[in-house]
Amino acid sequence: MRRRERRRGHVNHERWLVSYADFITLLFAFFVVLYASSKADQKKQQQVSQAIDSAFRALGLFPDAARKPVDLRNVSAINDGASRKDEALTPMNIVMGEDVLAPAMVKEDLARVQKQLEKLLSNQIAEHTVSIAMGKDGLVISLREAGFFNSGSATPHPQTVPVLREIAGALGKTAYDVRIEGHTDNVPIHNAEFDSNWELSSARATRIARIFVNTHDIAPARISAAGYAEFHPVADNATEAGRAENRRVDLIVRPKTQLNLAMPDGDAAKGAWRKITE
Repeated sequence: MRRRERRRGHVNHERWLVSYADFITLLFAFFVVLYASSKADQKKQQQVSQAIDSAFRALGLFPDAARKPVDLRNVSAINDGASRKDEALTPMNIVMGEDVLAPAMVKEDLARVQKQLEKLLSNQIAEHTVSIAMGKDGLVISLREAGFFNSGSATPHPQTVPVLREIAGALGKTAYDVRIEGHTDNVPIHNAEFDSNWELSSARATRIARIFVNTHDIAPARISAAGYAEFHPVADNATEAGRAENRRVDLIVRPKTQLNLAMPDGDAAKGAWRKITE
């Protein structure tokens, strides 16, 4: 009986192509996953940005008015174009006008305005008729009665009007609102023009507001005036020196919303911060 001849199998020398094709497929899938991850990260960044914006609005740091977000990716490109100038642009320079600054940047910018005003009003500060200090709501320019008004009168001294116009011109170059507050001491007033300290304090604030509006340096929408009579003293009314300090008109240079760096209570603020931390 003749044995069957075993047929020798064919050897495939191109099997490496199968492994190579698998490797290429896996490599392609790897880069697809990387691309998809990068897109997901951008979406996540957008969500985080919206959560932070909502939190700041709930905290009262930013106004409810719509504002254009700053694309920080373009800041470096802008700085490259501004490298020929003395000072490169920063987010602070970009987020001016109708936009607002972060609280820390607001305080820094108000400190810059304070230095400019202290230089402008150096004579009045030396005479103790004007004082400038940072308050809880913003920069406070306090005009003492002794330097700007006669007792019981709401009409500023004629020689102080140019000073008030200079102040308006300096504040008009900023992006902040100006709240004008009239204050008195606790001594009751009753004369031919005013029946109470409420009327006197309100009239003084309104007169200065009118001067500011007439300069056309500050938009009327940025100016407000109020009278507080004797109910917001800065010194003790028991002494003559204290009463003299209380008789004043304060110019509050402030952001469009109250500058409050403290964390407020309330479910809205807590919920907004919870979005950031989640």
